Amino acid sequence: MNIKNIEFFSKNLVLTKPYTIAYKTITEVENVFLLITLENGIIGIGAANPDFQVVGESPADVLKTYQSDYFQKFIGKSIKYFRSMIYDVSIAFPNKPGTLVLWDIALHDAFAKYLNIPVTAIYGQHIHALPTSVTIGIMDVQDTLRQASEYVQQGFKVLKIKTGQEVELDIERIIKVNEKFHNIKIRVDANQGYEVKDLEQFIKATNKLGLEIIEQPLLVGKETELSEIDKQYRSILVADESLKNSKSAISFTPSPQPYGIFNIKLMKCGGILSALEIATIAKVGGIDLFWGCNDESIVSITAALHAAYACVNTKYLDLDGSLDLAEDIVNGGFILKDGMMSISDKPGLGVELNNI
Repeated sequence: MNIKNIEFFSKNLVLTKPYTIAYKTITEVENVFLLITLENGIIGIGAANPDFQVVGESPADVLKTYQSDYFQKFIGKSIKYFRSMIYDVSIAFPNKPGTLVLWDIALHDAFAKYLNIPVTAIYGQHIHALPTSVTIGIMDVQDTLRQASEYVQQGFKVLKIKTGQEVELDIERIIKVNEKFHNIKIRVDANQGYEVKDLEQFIKATNKLGLEIIEQPLLVGKETELSEIDKQYRSILVADESLKNSKSAISFTPSPQPYGIFNIKLMKCGGILSALEIATIAKVGGIDLFWGCNDESIVSITAALHAAYACVNTKYLDLDGSLDLAEDIVNGGFILKDGMMSISDKPGLGVELNNI
């Protein structure tokens, strides 16, 4: 079955809950969408929202790339060769993960729909459900507790709290949330906001609280400084902004490992195929997987979930990036119940276009 048409466009999706992280406040997010139509009418849907500050490519950059004539050469190509088409784009546009992820997701969706199977079935599903964390931005103690209470009432069992501006306030917020919600698991994301001394202070003050993870505490490039942290605490440190692709995964795998957990985001690495490369490297190194996201459409969140459930070393999910969108171009996709995420047995990603 051949590709008949390729269509792309961008849409600014407003957030219902603007939030603050260590280096910016987010109120709305631009996503780029790709529709690949096959001759039999099947439509593969892709979505991309790369973070320029992390990967050096913005949604506007992605849109500009797709406005070139390059992608028209794939019209008439058989969807059976979707992997080679993803490879071709990775070579033509190196270091452009937003460009690649858009293509990768849409082709995976189209190919799986062509076979009438879910995307994860292409690679073999090992996991069927895990809890996702939901994110609380940087705010004062009372607002943190208020938002935590809202999420707990909605059935979520895991909270991820953004930190990285004031370590003393961070410590107070984490302690207060732990005191109020004894049965809730807490994760922390510093978004590169700490120095080693801050991290050591934070660990010392919270080490008895049973935090699940501490995500990207130091600036990218300062990974060697983590050797100053005791190994038992490095095991819960997560590489996020530091981990962009398989090359960085390889660099963090030899002992002493600065991170015990890899955060894989499709928007950083360029899609499902690239994510599975990182996952394989992590498995060899005995490193757990934590699947994260930006503020994204249901399309790419579901794609990440399919990839995650195809990996035996997946342990954590943080795929809440579509939950606070006021609108989207699709419905369906992942299934969320009491904070647990699963996928349907529908073909492809199981998403359907709204009227757009």
